[in-house]
Amino acid sequence: MNQIPKEIIDMKTAHMNRVAMYRNGLYKRPVLKQLFFEFTQNCNEKCFHCGSSCGMKRVEGELEKEEWMAIIDEVAENFKPKPMLCITGGEPLLYKDFFEVMTYAKNKGFLWGMTTNATLVNAEVAGRLKKAGMRTVSVSIDGLPETHDTQRGLKGGYERAMAGIRAMIDEGFEHVQITTVVNHENIGQLDALFDIMDKIDIDSWRVINLEPIGRALDFPEKMMTKDDYRRLFSFIKEKREQNYPVCYGCTHYLGMEYEREVRDWYFICSAGRTTASVMSKGDVGACLDIERNDRTIQGNVRQERFTDIWNNKFGIFRQDPDNIAKNCKDCEHHGFCAGGSWHSYDFENDRQRMCFKDVLF
Repeated sequence: MNQIPKEIIDMKTAHMNRVAMYRNGLYKRPVLKQLFFEFTQNCNEKCFHCGSSCGMKRVEGELEKEEWMAIIDEVAENFKPKPMLCITGGEPLLYKDFFEVMTYAKNKGFLWGMTTNATLVNAEVAGRLKKAGMRTVSVSIDGLPETHDTQRGLKGGYERAMAGIRAMIDEGFEHVQITTVVNHENIGQLDALFDIMDKIDIDSWRVINLEPIGRALDFPEKMMTKDDYRRLFSFIKEKREQNYPVCYGCTHYLGMEYEREVRDWYFICSAGRTTASVMSKGDVGACLDIERNDRTIQGNVRQERFTDIWNNKFGIFRQDPDNIAKNCKDCEHHGFCAGGSWHSYDFENDRQRMCFKDVLF
């Protein structure tokens, strides 16, 4: 670990103390800033690391367009300012009424962005997305062509995704981002991927690690080693120091050396405090990557209003994970980490699966 100057430690400590105060205030007064809509769990890819275990399947009982529109009406009426809508799946473009629902959301004054594999995007689709009000988009590119296609289960997926990205760049969206999930097997491709990203007119490249969630739990050999993690964060830090728009995701406390160096601000898990999700069959939860069970599902919009669920439930998320995590109690990093990210929490055993203590710091 590099020696960190005292003035840097003092500055970061002051900043993270402010973040902790803000986080603690959200427990009592949550503010909905991001609302995720999982339109469908149907997907034309089958990524080995998918947190929601989506795939090429027909899913019965998903919300109809009128139900999504009713949620949009309710949220528009009850939340001021309106939260940003984050549209995802599965592959959201496979939802049959996608454009009708999102045009309705635009006309109600919502800003929205989407996470997509981009394989269904061409110039015509990009134009329709622009007309429907999409501002931002994040597209997954998980390695060089053969690696990407293998990991995402779609032959030709890389070329189709890159074509979709180019179409959206040409359409001139506010922010076009590429996200890469790094694992033990593809980390050696970071430099080659950087050369590709540097030649594309994207607005940011989000580089994140494989998480122990969803289908990825079936592939322990792909989980990253301590050396992999150090290599990943050193790579991101170096590129940012060179003023490239490379960033890590919002997850996990990274310690003094890397906090604020690999992303624009400090770690805070927003699940259930500023972020909520409506799932494809109407269940309501926090972050969509969180394990889905009786403790994490807070209600269903077919039985009660989203507003009531947000205002009266989410109790488990309006506390720190380290209040219940067996392996987080009495940790000296509690004040800044607060038990880490909810999406990597093991609810069956009440343990945090993902921690960078003794890895990065």
